[in-house]
Amino acid sequence: METRKIQKIGVFTSGGDAPGMNAAIRAVVRACIHYDIKPVGIYRGYDGLIAGDIEELSSRSVSNIIQRGGTILKSARSMEFKTPEGRKTAFENIQKFGIDALVAIGGDGTFRGAQIFSAEYNIPVVGIPGTIDNDLNGTDFTIGYDTAVNTAASAIDKIRDTASSHNRLFFIEVMGRHSGQIALRSSIAAGAEATLIPEIPMNVEELVNLLEHGAGRKKSSSLVVVAEGGKPGHSIDLAREVNERFNHYDTKVTILGHLLRGGSPTVADRVLASRMGVVAVESLLNNKSGVMIGIVNNQVNFTPFDHATTNVDNFDSEMLRIAGILSV
Repeated sequence: METRKIQKIGVFTSGGDAPGMNAAIRAVVRACIHYDIKPVGIYRGYDGLIAGDIEELSSRSVSNIIQRGGTILKSARSMEFKTPEGRKTAFENIQKFGIDALVAIGGDGTFRGAQIFSAEYNIPVVGIPGTIDNDLNGTDFTIGYDTAVNTAASAIDKIRDTASSHNRLFFIEVMGRHSGQIALRSSIAAGAEATLIPEIPMNVEELVNLLEHGAGRKKSSSLVVVAEGGKPGHSIDLAREVNERFNHYDTKVTILGHLLRGGSPTVADRVLASRMGVVAVESLLNNKSGVMIGIVNNQVNFTPFDHATTNVDNFDSEMLRIAGILSV
């Protein structure tokens, strides 16, 4: 890609929202100002780029947002951007507004779109991983993951109170799409008896045996954390099947769902987002493009979009081993 002088950077959030996105937006805007670059905000992700819903941002525009969940730039999943006609309109708006480079904050769908767009129109783009699922290669943690895990653990703590009071078996379903990372980490943090994740499936027979072992030791209640596994609500069918074979407790199901996407970001997510936002701007100024910013072992890491989004291999099997030991 040819070297060009960058004078204006557009930033947008795309796909599912994640706590800490506002902190990343703030960091991008203020880093731009620091380096005498004009920052512009693109509203509603790729849809806003196609519609020309773009405006210049200032330091004041991002004041008092670092602690807020959601995204001030709004977010969307754009079907139109998947078409050549949609991307052509988006490029025409980039030219119209004089945008020289883009910072895309989102997950795998966001980065796939960025990769295609950058290749077609020679637009420098870097990505910041903003997704609660923590399902991208090239970074230890994605923005929003730590907050989601804390929210899940807090909810599970509260559910345990009522489970213990009534001798109940609770199935608690958490988000994460095809990743079990939220389920696994929050399960360990909240002391759940079992964790069901898509990476290493557990059949009903194994789960029933585990629950019967706990009942034999006079446990007053049991909590099973279930990753949605790409099929939200499947914990209801699972609970029904288990209840037919294991009726020691009154069985209940709680689906945490989009609760995990909301709330004020944790300190970890605010710092991670701030660090990545600054690095994103500096990377563009140093002629990097087509890469996702990541932090691995506390060091900045750059991963090409195609590798960041394919054959994700960052599942920590050691955490699953620990969860098994602690569930006895």
